[in-house]
Amino acid sequence: MLSKIHVAILDDHQSIIDGFIYRLSSDPAIQIDATATFGEDLEPMVADHDINVLLLDVSVPNSAENHNPFPILYVIPRLLQKYPSLNILIISMFTQRTLIDALVDIGVSGYIFKDDQTSIQQLAKIVTTVANGGIYFSPGAVRDVRKEQASSILTPRQLEVLSLCNAQPDSDTTSLASKLGISGSTLRNLLSGAYLRLGVRTRAAAIAKAHELGIIPVFPKIAVGEDEVKKKP
Repeated sequence: MLSKIHVAILDDHQSIIDGFIYRLSSDPAIQIDATATFGEDLEPMVADHDINVLLLDVSVPNSAENHNPFPILYVIPRLLQKYPSLNILIISMFTQRTLIDALVDIGVSGYIFKDDQTSIQQLAKIVTTVANGGIYFSPGAVRDVRKEQASSILTPRQLEVLSLCNAQPDSDTTSLASKLGISGSTLRNLLSGAYLRLGVRTRAAAIAKAHELGIIPVFPKIAVGEDEVKKKP
């Protein structure tokens, strides 16, 4: 059992972050080391602190300038590979079975629905469980994962590629391959395999299909200048 649990939080709503801090403050063994509201701050935040548990929303914008969704399915495997002792607990409004299944496949330690008030009220206990190697899922998430576990549509690597394509729709093949650390031909093979599994022929169609199936979260774009970067469904 850890004597001190170091926590970081990524969520695009400061009020949500404040609520999590309030819940976690009930346990003196839990220390909030860092928080962030934009995806671009996630990796530096984890690198700068010895984090045991990362509370993570799956739909946050890349930055104040780039409102495209941060490629969580691309980033999480790299974080877990680089920081083996890191435990990731997703807290999200998204309930799609395919998305939860994908996140389980890439190694998250739990998934809580934001409207699961019982779990949110017990957040300090859940964080302690996860920090010490356990897992925790909202009741609905557990049922969904078990039901869909054997029927994943895309491989974890294909999901990473499409997640990155979704976050950087204007990037060309060379740029995307460089970001992934693979060759252009490998990227094309991964995309081709994803197209076949999804029954589409183009990158745009694959992303649209992934949105439709709930594999990759999507949120509506809004006019520049509005107060909210996005609206959750």
